[in-house]
Amino acid sequence: MRKIFCLLFIFVTIIYFYFLSYSKKYITPAEAINYIGQEKTVCGVVASTKYAFFTKGQPTFLNLDKPYPNHIFTVVIWGKDRVKFSKPPETYYKGKRICVHGLISSYRDIPQITVKDPSQITLIK
Repeated sequence: MRKIFCLLFIFVTIIYFYFLSYSKKYITPAEAINYIGQEKTVCGVVASTKYAFFTKGQPTFLNLDKPYPNHIFTVVIWGKDRVKFSKPPETYYKGKRICVHGLISSYRDIPQITVKDPSQITLIK
């Protein structure tokens, strides 16, 4: 009887932690700072954009929830990956709610995800 109780306890514990870790499918831009180094989905409204054409690497920046210079999360699309997008990301996504999936890193203490493929960004309607 004790063996069955122990197995049941272990099973319930595993199920609990499984649902706890997968219960929230996305995080907010404000929460992203707590997930540096992890692969997550971050959802928010594109508050400001910038295509830095004359900057090395020609990055495109999409800032979620708060505009630059008070931004709290940035999506970075490098120039070499921009050609994969059918529409300019800085105009297409501006003001829209999106989810972006990838590895969260940071630049100057601001969390960011570098997007290499349009499939990493989902438009939320």
